[in-house]
Amino acid sequence: MPALIPCLESFVEEFKGRLVVGFLRLFALLPWRAVQAVGAAIGWLMWKLPNRSREVARVNLSKCFPELDAAGLDRLLKRSLMDIGRTLTESACAWIWPAQKSIDLIREVEGLDVLQAALDSGKGVVGITSHLGNWEVLNHYYCSLCKPIIFYRPPKLKAVDELLQKQRVQLGNRVAPSTREGILSVIKEVRKGGAVGIPADPEPSETAGFFVPFLGTQALTSKFVAGMLAGGKANGVFIHALRLDDGSGFKVIFEAAPEEMYSNDAETSVAAMSRVVERYVRTWPSQYMWTMKRFKKRPEGEKRWY
Repeated sequence: MPALIPCLESFVEEFKGRLVVGFLRLFALLPWRAVQAVGAAIGWLMWKLPNRSREVARVNLSKCFPELDAAGLDRLLKRSLMDIGRTLTESACAWIWPAQKSIDLIREVEGLDVLQAALDSGKGVVGITSHLGNWEVLNHYYCSLCKPIIFYRPPKLKAVDELLQKQRVQLGNRVAPSTREGILSVIKEVRKGGAVGIPADPEPSETAGFFVPFLGTQALTSKFVAGMLAGGKANGVFIHALRLDDGSGFKVIFEAAPEEMYSNDAETSVAAMSRVVERYVRTWPSQYMWTMKRFKKRPEGEKRWY
């Protein structure tokens, strides 16, 4: 009997993965307006029904926007969960569709000259994003402009990870998981003058980051980007794809990293990076992934949030 347990667990894991991929394929069959509507409905249910994700989002929002009263907090929570639902169904399409179909949803682009200048400089380019807007659509657009290595944290389900690895390299780019080998491949690519894409906001281990200000609190933030930019060894460019208000598609914004991010003092660089991400989140607060346990680790002596 004990020998059967690993086989059973493997079967269950594979079944879960295939089920998730099946649902993703169903979402991708819908017309774009239906994709938006179904995503908003999923988010509305997340707001209406008791669930762990809703409570994580409520805690995050209450800590990051303490100026909101109860009614204002609940309104932002509702909008955020509906946008998170939209991100889910939009991302399903980005994972299943041909890349160009997602790229065609980008209606506006701001600051493309910033990226072009960075690419023309001969130095490596570090594309910096966050869990704001839709980073899967952004991935396709960024990869259509250059051939970066995209750094990512693999999902737990093997079938989903295999799908994402396949779909994220449609345009000739590469992906690197958040392993030692993946980290080294990203560093090597930047050193030889290539381009990479890195999310700024996944929480690192305490030895791999600093607690820096973010939306009125302290957030443990990775120093990975800071290490690659230190002393001007590479160019940093912030990249986000924000959902347009009319739901028709996205606006991509490129912005040069501020001078402080090239400091040889890693903490100064990390704090500067955090300020830029904070500015974007304050401008589009409902489009941030508030269900992520972004603030799981706390400074010494501070009570945990979750």
